[in-house]
Order: sequence, then C-alpha cells, then structure tokens
Amino acid sequence: MTIASPALAQERAAEVDIGASRLDVAIKQLSRQTGTSIGFRESRLATTQVRAVRGRFTASQALERMLLGAAIRARRVAPATYLVEPFVKPPVAARRPPARQRPLAVEPPHGEILVTATKRDIPLGSYPGGVQIVDGSELSAAESLRGTEAIEARIASVASTHLGPGRNKLFIRGIADSSFVGPTQSTVGQYWGNSRITYSAPDPNLRLYDVKSVEVLEGPQGTLYGAGSLGGVVRVVPRSPDLQAFEGSAWGGVLAVQHGKPGMDGGAILNLPLKQDVIGLRALAFGSVEGGYIDDVARHLDDINRVRTFGGRAALRVDPGDDWTVDLNAVAQRIDGDDSQYAERSVGGLDRASSIAQPFRNDYWLVDLVARKRWGSLELTSSLGYAGQYVFERFEGPELADPASPEVQPTKSAAPAAYSQANRIAMTTGEVRLTRRGPNGTGWLLAASLLHNRARTNRRMEVAPFGTPLTGVLNQVEEATLYGEGTIEPLDRFTLTFGGRLTHASLSGSSEDVAEIVAFRIDPGARASRSETRFLPSLAAAYRAADRLTLFARYQQGFRPGGIAVRREYIQRFAGDRVTTLEAGARYRSPSLDFAASVSATQWTDIQADLIDGFGFPTTANAGDGRVLSIGMVSRWRPIAGLELDAALYLNDSKVTERFTVALPADLLTTAIDRLPNVADASGRLGAAYTAPLGTDLELTASGFARYVGKSTLGIGPILGRLQGDYLDTGFELRIGRERRGVSLAVTNLLDARGNRFALGSPFLIRDRDQTTPLRPRAVRLGFDLGF
Repeated sequence: MTIASPALAQERAAEVDIGASRLDVAIKQLSRQTGTSIGFRESRLATTQVRAVRGRFTASQALERMLLGAAIRARRVAPATYLVEPFVKPPVAARRPPARQRPLAVEPPHGEILVTATKRDIPLGSYPGGVQIVDGSELSAAESLRGTEAIEARIASVASTHLGPGRNKLFIRGIADSSFVGPTQSTVGQYWGNSRITYSAPDPNLRLYDVKSVEVLEGPQGTLYGAGSLGGVVRVVPRSPDLQAFEGSAWGGVLAVQHGKPGMDGGAILNLPLKQDVIGLRALAFGSVEGGYIDDVARHLDDINRVRTFGGRAALRVDPGDDWTVDLNAVAQRIDGDDSQYAERSVGGLDRASSIAQPFRNDYWLVDLVARKRWGSLELTSSLGYAGQYVFERFEGPELADPASPEVQPTKSAAPAAYSQANRIAMTTGEVRLTRRGPNGTGWLLAASLLHNRARTNRRMEVAPFGTPLTGVLNQVEEATLYGEGTIEPLDRFTLTFGGRLTHASLSGSSEDVAEIVAFRIDPGARASRSETRFLPSLAAAYRAADRLTLFARYQQGFRPGGIAVRREYIQRFAGDRVTTLEAGARYRSPSLDFAASVSATQWTDIQADLIDGFGFPTTANAGDGRVLSIGMVSRWRPIAGLELDAALYLNDSKVTERFTVALPADLLTTAIDRLPNVADASGRLGAAYTAPLGTDLELTASGFARYVGKSTLGIGPILGRLQGDYLDTGFELRIGRERRGVSLAVTNLLDARGNRFALGSPFLIRDRDQTTPLRPRAVRLGFDLGF
C-alpha cells in the first residue's frame, strides 16, 4: 500500500463516456479515453457484460464502476497498466462506490447512447426518429482521409453526387432535388460541432481525422435545424481539448492505385494543457496527394486527375469554473484538383478525349466561439460562427457564336473553349439556446438564432487572348428564428414531443458582370427584395414496449427559402419549397443485436430543382410537386466475442405528382418531370469487423464492406435523363499493433470495378458525349499510426 498509494494519487482524471457493453469493447474505449493500458488473459472474459460509466474519473475509478457487480476485477500491474481477471466476491455487502465527480444532471439508462444532434442529448432508446451514429474511434486514418465518402460508405441512407471532392451534393433518404450544385440550398444540413458549415454551397468534404462521432438524423429536421434540412442532418463532432493530459499522435501512408499514379498522406495531432484543468489546446494538421487514374487520349496525358488536400484545425478550451466552458475553434482546408475525374464511354472505362485541362478548387474555413453554462439539469449554450468557401471550376465546351450576344447558341462546328465558374460564399450564424434534461428523454429546449448568407457567382468564357464575362448573380439571405421543443411522459414508457419553428427570411439579389436592365429584362420583379415567414410544426411519440424495444412515430416539416438564378443570359426568381413527412419505425438494442427499421412518406411542394441553362451552367427552377416513399432497415449482430456484422437496406420510390412546365435550353423547348433525379431505387450495405488478441500485447483488427448503389437518373428530360448507379463498391482494412502504435493495410474497390457513380463531367458536353464517373480503380494503402 505504501508503494501503490503515491502512484495512484498521480493518476489523472479524464472525461469518460462508455455505454454498457461487452468487456472487450468497453476496456478498448476506456484505454483510449484515459490513455492507459488495460487487458485480460482469459478469452472467456471478453463477453462479460459491464456497466456504463460516464463522468470525469481516473482509470481505476472508471474500472471500479464498470466492473461493479461482475465476478471480475481490475488489478494494477504497472503504472497506467491494469489486468482484468476473475474474482470471487466475499460473502459480504458490496462496497458503495465513491461519490461521482461532476455528475450529469440526469444519467441515461445503462447501455444507452446519447443522440447529441438533438441539441439536448436524448438517449437513443427515447429518440422518436431515424438516426445513425458512427463512433469516431471506428474511423481509421485511411477512412478519415476519404472525408464524406467514408460517411456514405458506412451509412446506406446517405448518398452523394461524384463530380469530385469539394464539388458534391449530399442527399439523405431519397430527398433529392437535382444532381447539380446551383444557387439553391442543399437538402441536407451539414454541421461541424455546434456550427453550420454550408448553406448554398457544395459539400466541402472535410477530413474526418480526430472526430468523436458522426451523427446522421433522417429528415426533415425543420424544428431544430430550419431551412435546408429537408432530407436530414449530418453532424460531425470533433474531439475537444483534454485539459489534463499532454498527448499526441501521428499517422502516415503510401497509396498505390492500379492503372494510376501513387499517392501519400499524413498528419499529426497535439493536445497541450496550457494550464492544468483550466486551459487546453488541441491542434491538428494533415495533407494528402491522391494520384490520378484518368487518361486523356486527345492530349496524350496519363493520370490527369491528381488531387491535393491540405488543412488543419485548432481548438482552445477554457474551463474558468462555476460550470462554465468556453470553446474557440478554427477549421481550414484546401482541395486542389488538376483535372476532372470523368471518363467517356466511347473512349474507354478510364479514358476520355479533352481539349483542355478542367481543374477545380475548394477553399474552406470556419471559426466559431461557443460558451456553455450549467445549473443542475439546465444548460445555456451561446454560439457565434463564421464560415467561408471559395469554389472554382473550369469546364470544356463549345465557343459561343457571338460573345457579345451570349443568347446565341454555339454552332456544331464551334471551336472548344473554357468556361469557368467561381462561387464565393460567406455565412455568419449566431444562436442562444436554453435546455433542460429530464429522465427518459423528457425535457425542453428554447432557442433563438440569426443567419446571414451571401453567395456570389461569377462566370466567364475563356477564349484567347481575352475572356468574356457572362451573367452572374448575387444572392443574400437573412434569417431570424425562434424555435422550441418539449418532451413529456404522460404514461409510463410513453413520451410525446411537441415542437415548432418560426422563421422570418429576407431575400435579395442582384446581377453580376452585366447591366441589371439586361439581366432582369425577363423577370423585373426578381430584383426586388422580399421576405418569407414560415412556421414549421412537429409532433413525435415514442413507446418503450420493452427495455430493449422502442416504437416511434413522427410528423415533421421542412422548408427552403427562394432566391434568384441565372436562366441562360437573364435572371429569374424561384420560389421556396416545403416538405411534410410522416414516419414510423422501431428500434431494438441488446448486447448481441441492434436492429432499426422505419418507413416514411414525404410530400414535397414547389420543388426547387437545379437544371442546366443555355450555356451549360447550373440554374434553378420550381419543377412541381412530388412525393417520396422510403423504407430503411439497419442491423448489427455480434455473434461471438470480437466479431460484429452489419447490414443495411434502403428502398426509395419518388414521383412528381403535379408537374410544372420547365423551359429547357437548346433543342428542347419544354419537358415534363416524372421522377426526382439522383435517387437510387435501392441501396444497401454488408459489413464485418473482427478484433482478436495476438499474444500478450498485440491486437489484430480487420474490417470489410460491400455497398450496392442502385439505378438513378442524372436529371430530367431526354438530355439529362441518363442512367447512372447500379454498381458495387467494396473495401477491406487490416491493422496489427498495440493501442497506441500499429501498421495497417487498406484496400478499396477490391474487385477493381468501373461502374458509373455520376453521369456528368462537363455540363457543356452532355448533349454530345456519353460521360461516366468510374469508381477509383483498386487502391492499396500501407500506413502506420503512433501515439504518445
């Protein structure tokens, strides 16, 4: 005792958040969260069920609570090293655990996962809706490198276009307006921690290094997240600074691409307590070069689509005491693509014939300040954020017949030209909310928020020796919102949730690069500022039929405000749209099996659809009214210790029930829309993960998946109604090592399949060329990771 006591006194407490689970899973998480080494020799102990532990504890305190009531104990065998072994309890009353440090106001039931994207931390068993959560510890460096593609590969309800990294558009559960990123808002709300990261911009494809979790709430999520969450919300939660431990990690890898050039990636993380228990800094830097694999036979160039990505993050946390927490966060990332990643079917599976390079670039930055204060079960959160994005794209297309009169269509024999588009988006957000947490998901939330988004689009036709500006547009949106939600438990195990959101949006727009009298000659009213006021009600119910089974139903609405868009050489207004969804489902969770299923029906009015204008640039119009029916099933099965199998299936059926006549460019005057674009009729996933000890201090981790994406269409009408999808994506990863160091081998596209992820490369050539976007050929990454 005289030897052990000083060592134990030096142990540092850490934030511990572990649900009730098997011993092998729980100690792996506890090792990662406390920086200690924990193991066991007898394999039969792996399946022992242990308790949930949440709060600030040392490793020994957390182990004591975790193993309470089980016939096992943890014995300290070296500094920061514990051995779990069988223990026969003496026939005396169990000792009471020490008082919990900084307890949660209301502890969730044992084994529950908290859904933090609800903004009031509702236990998963009480949440009345479709949700999927990926633990950040499950994401390897190879997966984190893929950014949003890793989320798409793991969660079958999430889909994306594939124009290129930093240029894509996300969809959830079949709510898709179009395949193009135009001036309209996305149907998916994307959040980084507490802050919104996009409004009317493409997915920035932020890398997923050092994140705590990824949560996907199936939509609409109008009450909590407002405009632009018709399909749902993707929220990435980064890891916060540890105010006590000095630690860090690094990783790196080399990539070999079949039929292409090699690549590399690497990065490092440093956590530094600037003042013990008061101020902490966590910083991250990363970079990657991904080799190309598309050949251009016309320019006699190989592997033209190389992509370079560099970025970093920094987080400063201050804990001044009295239950206050202040976080200052910064995120920056830049993506540079040498050329587009599409091929042409008539040339080859990985080949095309282009006259010019078609590079792209996405610069993204975010700064936010978040302050929190707790009074028992009450929590006040105040945040202020600023996000900026610059997106540049160049496309090949035919030269205009008369640059001075761009409404004149190019001739069939026109020489090739370069068309460029630059989007500059700046968004400022602020929010104050007060929440109260009660048992079984009860409680309430009241909040107010402000948003200002400014999006400028400039377009040019680049022909030597001079370039010709084309009509551009500036859209500005200001939103003021009051919203609230409350959950009550009128009957045992039965909860009701009521909510509403009142939003007032002011919209204004102007032309860029041409005189307003010319740009607004078709729709003069588009230049006028206008406002919209929307109220979005919501109602949900959850019934815990058993401790492990939850039944739920939900009614929710969502909307997007209107705006102005370029149509050929003029500017025209488009109206806001609205969705109404009814959803019902069930969720079952046990130590060996998790299963969730839901069915939903969505009515969509005044659908905002991004189309192709007379030049080939994206534009927006109201396409009509429609409906989307979807069925989703997700399951995880743990048949033996260390093995987990997962499966998911999503079926979608979309239809335009009332069609608006939409004018299309070039050789077609009008067309009717029958089906929403880019919605796969079916998508599914099968996956497996296995962990096993190798000797006394090594561990083998292996995982793999196969994901099927069904058929969909690129857009509407004979020109854009091209088929895409109907492909199988596969991957496998193997790691051997210790908790804080190891080597890994990751393989993507095991079958070296081609497929067609997206039937578009240059919108200016879509009439004349059969464009495809193949999967990246089989790629092998050899990597390492280490920590201290």
